[in-house]
Amino acid sequence: MKCGYLIDMDGVIYRGSEPIPGAAEFISYLQERDIPYLFLTNNSTYTPLDVVVKLKKFSIETSVEHVYTSAMATAEFVHKQKPNGTAFVIGEGGLLNALNEVRYAITRESPDYVIVGEGRILNYELLEQAHRFIAAGSGLISTNADTWCPTDSGPRPGCGAIVALLEAASGRKAYHVGKPNPFMMRAARKRIGLSTDEVIMIGDTMETDIRGATDLGFQSILVLTGSTTLESMKEYPFRPTRVVKSIAELVPGRERKSSDAAA
Repeated sequence: MKCGYLIDMDGVIYRGSEPIPGAAEFISYLQERDIPYLFLTNNSTYTPLDVVVKLKKFSIETSVEHVYTSAMATAEFVHKQKPNGTAFVIGEGGLLNALNEVRYAITRESPDYVIVGEGRILNYELLEQAHRFIAAGSGLISTNADTWCPTDSGPRPGCGAIVALLEAASGRKAYHVGKPNPFMMRAARKRIGLSTDEVIMIGDTMETDIRGATDLGFQSILVLTGSTTLESMKEYPFRPTRVVKSIAELVPGRERKSSDAAA
């Protein structure tokens, strides 16, 4: 049966600054057989080109057409809701670039939306401005609901944590566009040109990757090289289609070759 893959990155392809063994081989396997794939990430700080450059450091050659970020999904969402609108943004290059691509103007005067993404630059003045705009009627949008995100130096508060503060202060609820939102998952499926039953999501997180796949009717593969363990998986009422120790198990013949080498 024809199939294609949506592939999370951190915890699947790499951990921090270290590549996960077998990841480069798996992507090469897909490329050699023209199997559709798309790197899917909730990280809104990177542009597609940033992702391509990062993956190259892990010996993975790919192109921007194979990358889809929560920043891109967020830009598509607000463009569909209100074309050529305006936004006050808390975020970095990836989000700003994606909004520019859909001709969204960044403003500090009566924006249509307050859009929140990940970023290392955050101060009380930005939060105060965002709160005032929301109170005045601007819609609150976030690129994802992740309360923390991994970095090379360890975890840091994520987009969801910042948005929670604004929700508490304003009494308004944010709309989270990234995984597991069906908007991003469906848009990703369309990008690889496959039907629902042909899509396989590979991820390390039950709440985003596996839940998103489950909600849309995709098959899913949980890898145990990231944030989920077999024990923590039991906390969720849904299950992945398959569980593997790492992405290396998805490369045909790799386990046999490793066993032969060990012998």
